Amino acid sequence: MSEPPPHPVVIAPYDPHWPRMAARESGRLATAVGPTLLRWEHFGSTAVPGLAAKPVIDLMGIVAHLKDLDGRRPHIEAAGYQWYGEFGIPGRRFNTLTRRGRRVVHLHFYQRDSEQVGRHLSVRDYLRSHPSAARDYEAEKRRAAAIHPDDSLAYNREKDAWVQHLERMAMTWATTGGAAHG
Repeated sequence: MSEPPPHPVVIAPYDPHWPRMAARESGRLATAVGPTLLRWEHFGSTAVPGLAAKPVIDLMGIVAHLKDLDGRRPHIEAAGYQWYGEFGIPGRRFNTLTRRGRRVVHLHFYQRDSEQVGRHLSVRDYLRSHPSAARDYEAEKRRAAAIHPDDSLAYNREKDAWVQHLERMAMTWATTGGAAHG
């Protein structure tokens, strides 16, 4: 599977429309995904109120069976998405949506029993509950963007060690009763 081309990294102030955009896109995609879809989750930086972010919505579809989702690929592509398969994370199906030359959605699918679901939701919930950690993450994102303003893939690699540390803190917090997601 090919990888999505890098795109410029723009860190925008938090936009209160991001959750509505995620909800609209979830509704638009429900038929394309079909009955294997169990629920949608808006995650990533655009799901954390007050956090500056790349203005790209991260949407997670939690599905009963990836095999059934794979059969829906033509419908997801017909909705305008590029399909990239696992794209470096076993058990994931990664897709991107670009409109008017600008990346607007990263669409991730996981089977309901994937540990990735809890990891992503724990980070989101941790940042929502810990404003100082969200500010630190914003500073890290700005640092990485200053180094790699034209290459989103290099930007992600640049902040990877910091993000892994954040994920460990969030998972510890979640397993000690800090997070409740459903």
